[in-house]
This record gives sequence, structure tokens and C-alpha cells, in this order.
Amino acid sequence: MQRKLFSPLVLRGVEFRNRIFVSPMCQYCCTDGVPGDWHVVHLGSRAVGGAGLVVAEATAVSPEGRISPWDTGLWNDDQAIAFERIAAFIKAQGSVPGIQLAHAGRKASTEAPWRGRQVVQPSDGGWPPVAPSPLPFEAADPAPRELSIPEIAELVSRFAEAAGRALRAGFMVVEIHMAHGYLLHEFLSPISNHRRDEFGGGLDARMKFPLAAAKAVRDVWPDSLPVFVRISATDWVKGGWDLGQSIVFSRALREIGIDLIDCSSGGLVPDATIPSGPGFQVPFSAAIRREAGIATGAVGLITAAQQAEQILVCGDADAVFMARAFLHDPYWPLHAAYELGADVAWPVQYLRAKP
Repeated sequence: MQRKLFSPLVLRGVEFRNRIFVSPMCQYCCTDGVPGDWHVVHLGSRAVGGAGLVVAEATAVSPEGRISPWDTGLWNDDQAIAFERIAAFIKAQGSVPGIQLAHAGRKASTEAPWRGRQVVQPSDGGWPPVAPSPLPFEAADPAPRELSIPEIAELVSRFAEAAGRALRAGFMVVEIHMAHGYLLHEFLSPISNHRRDEFGGGLDARMKFPLAAAKAVRDVWPDSLPVFVRISATDWVKGGWDLGQSIVFSRALREIGIDLIDCSSGGLVPDATIPSGPGFQVPFSAAIRREAGIATGAVGLITAAQQAEQILVCGDADAVFMARAFLHDPYWPLHAAYELGADVAWPVQYLRAKP
């Protein structure tokens, strides 16, 4: 039986075997930004499990762009070389290898979540964070340093250089992280961007740096391969970034050649009231798909096979991104196919267990 969830999706010259995408999930276990055996197994097992796309975690374009000192990076060639075997293994299993490029902005230099996420001081291997404006994420955090205009231009180049390394490492999709309160989201939101120059103020000015970074990545990425952007469709705070601005921004991204908007939300401020529940962000992907005329991915508490199928059948998204469901079950697509009555290929090594 053919199910929408297991139908192929084609973006540019890439065909995804199904519409189940693994969201980038930070693992906080690198040294000097270099992925290791854990990343091979973590990402590779999701490809073995049948996902159409496996996206490597938020990978910093500069050392200061890491969320923690233990994040992956792509600011040098040693890191790119370490990613090669990961991308190759994912591809060999029939999945598309992807990677998310990021800069953490004012949320950089923090501990791994299981150690409390407190700020890591420079004396302990951390660094002073940067941001569009000197406004800390938490009131008790040190104020970030405001980026200068030349530094913004340098970061645009950093995104392009990281994309070039991702391509050489063998990735077929690159996603630019503009969500969850990290640097590019900080520029978009009037809550975190109080600049009075060409990068602050009205919507066009606040979009300028994120659009420049996206265009720089698109310009170095081959025409045959897609570029995604993850956004927070709303800050969940009055007077902040919202769905209406996200639709305008998504149209601008479409015009410069971005292929899909990965629709998340929140993360800009610590005290937002978020009405989370199963599929609570799906209306954002539906609205952006409809109003901006661009492919979208739905994300957020999507855990059940029938739920994921219904999102796609209703035209609310072109794909579903999942994170925690894949942490719980690396073989979620194989189990979902059985539940929905879809016949999908299993790894030959596992065929003896196929229902």
C-alpha cells in the first residue's frame, strides 16, 4: 500500500526515498569541533533505520559560534575530513546526508545540557559571546558583545566557507540554522535586535544579514542540490518575531533559491509561554507552505505514524522532521511502515527480522 509518508520527494536533483527526516540533534561530545565514533553510530543508525534524510547536528561556522565547547564545527579542513565517513555511510544506506550550519550568537559558550547549561567561562575553555545587540539571553548571563559591520561581513563568508567544506565532505543537503534564539534568529527578532544601523530596525533591515548568509551558502552550493533553512516561526512573545514576518521572510528566501523551510518555533527568550502539544507547530508549516509558495517541513512532537501521515495527506507540509522520536527509536521509519501497511526495503542484514 502506498502511503504519502513513504512516497519519494524530489528537490532539485535529489530524491529522498521517503518524507521522514531526522532533525539535527546536538550531541555535545566533540573535541575541537571534530566528530568521532559516536557521531558515526548516532547518525548512521538513523540511516540504517530507514530515514529519507539524516541531518547532522548544528555545526558551527566559527569556534565562537558553538553552543558549547563540545559541538561540531566546519571552520577547518580537519573537521570536514572527519565528516566524510559519516556522509558516506549515510548515503550508502540509501539516506540523503545533510548538515546544519549554525552560529549560536548570545547562546554560545554554555555547558552540555546534562551539566546544567550554565555559561562556560573563558578560564574553563569558554569565550565571550557575540550578538546583534548587547542583550543577554538570561538576565544573569554576561552581556554579549555587539557585532560590528565588518564582523557581520566576515560571518557571511564563514557560512559560505563552511558550506564549501560540507560539500567536499559529501553532504547533499545543507540547512542554515535561523531558529531557536541563535545568531541569525537574534538578528531577525526585534526583541534581540536593537541595532540602529543597516542591520536593525524594520523588517527588511533585520532580514539583511540572514538573507546574505543564505545567499552566500546558495551561491557556493551546486544548483543540483537543495538548501534548507530552519526558522522559528514565532517567538511566542508579544512584539517579537511572528508568523506574518516568517511568511515574508520565507518568500524572500524562496527568491534567492532556498528550497525548503524547516518550521520550528521559540527559543529566543527563556520565559516564553509555549502551548506545546502533539503537532503544535504544524500550522506554521501549513501557512508558510500556502502563503510563501515554498516546500516546508513540519516539526515538533510528531511521534506517531498516523499523525505524520495525516500531516502530509492534508498538505500541511512536504516532509516531517523528527528528533526525540528518533532518539527513542532509531528504526522509527521501519516500524511506521509496518503500522501503516507500507512495504519498504529493510537493510539486508536485518531481513530475518522483517515482519
